[in-house]
Amino acid sequence: MKFHIAINLERMDDKVDMASVRDHTLEMIQMADRAGFEIAWAAEHHALEMTIAPNPFQLLTWWADHTENIRLGCGVANAAYWHPINIAGEAAMLDLLSGGRLELGLGSGAYQREFDRMKPGLQQSDSWKYMQEMLPLVKELWKGDVEHNGEYWQFPKSTSCPKPLQSDVPMWVAARSPITFDYAVANQCNIMCWPLTLPFSEAEKYRGQLDEAIAKANGWDGSFALMRHTSVYESEADRAASMHAIRNVLGKFGNLMMKKGDVVNGYPDNVPLEELDGNVRVEPGMLEENLMFGDPGTAIAKLKQYEDIGVDAFIYYASMGLSQDVQKRSLQTFIDKVMPAFS
Repeated sequence: MKFHIAINLERMDDKVDMASVRDHTLEMIQMADRAGFEIAWAAEHHALEMTIAPNPFQLLTWWADHTENIRLGCGVANAAYWHPINIAGEAAMLDLLSGGRLELGLGSGAYQREFDRMKPGLQQSDSWKYMQEMLPLVKELWKGDVEHNGEYWQFPKSTSCPKPLQSDVPMWVAARSPITFDYAVANQCNIMCWPLTLPFSEAEKYRGQLDEAIAKANGWDGSFALMRHTSVYESEADRAASMHAIRNVLGKFGNLMMKKGDVVNGYPDNVPLEELDGNVRVEPGMLEENLMFGDPGTAIAKLKQYEDIGVDAFIYYASMGLSQDVQKRSLQTFIDKVMPAFS
């Protein structure tokens, strides 16, 4: 099993200094780079302090300049917010400046609140159509001139400048539904998925959807990555801090997913925990069981479960409002006491 890290610049309130957030994020990426993590992922979100990532390519280019080997994953850009020529050029420039370390992920977004501001009139549930038109088009733009007259974009003959350094840039799709698994497999894309706070059976469901897609396509040569919020702890204090942090951030996440509560100056109100259900549940026992929470031995056992169902890479999702010291302690424990079990 390979290991990736996903981390955001995040603030839960305005008492946290942005410079310290910036520096902490880079330090975590550098720790992962030295430890042999395969990919570092940066997301795209807008007008939210809990996920400060207006342009993932900016973050990834910055990380590239301060790391040696870790690959740099856009995880993921929202296709509906970009023009194909724009994203092809931005992504290729990252590949050029990083020495060929780009991993390009495209997706269809998460929060209707963002669409209402970034793409008014578009329902999040329909945004997958933009991703399916954009992905093959970006690859064509990297090859040379192409004219396009699609449903969502039309332009005369044009190309991407620059071109990627890599002759074959790894492409990723964020998938949860069968239609997206089918599309990703048919187009030989790697797949990342996130079961949120749902149990292990949700990961098994995704694997089943992937297997069905592979059967339809008569083969697939991609990688299947799964992401979970992660906190590995060896003290009761760090355990309690992790549980408090994840429940707090889920209250804000529930606001965005359920469109309950306000967002003031980029800070979402917390939805009362008793109102959260479905994909965003917050019972402490359930969270500790379903997420990558626990001591090193527990983390190893959970990872082996994922490995057994065919997960190729585990994405260590570090961002959940946890203090910077506890985040670093968790990652170092994961590096020192969990990763060696999979070497």
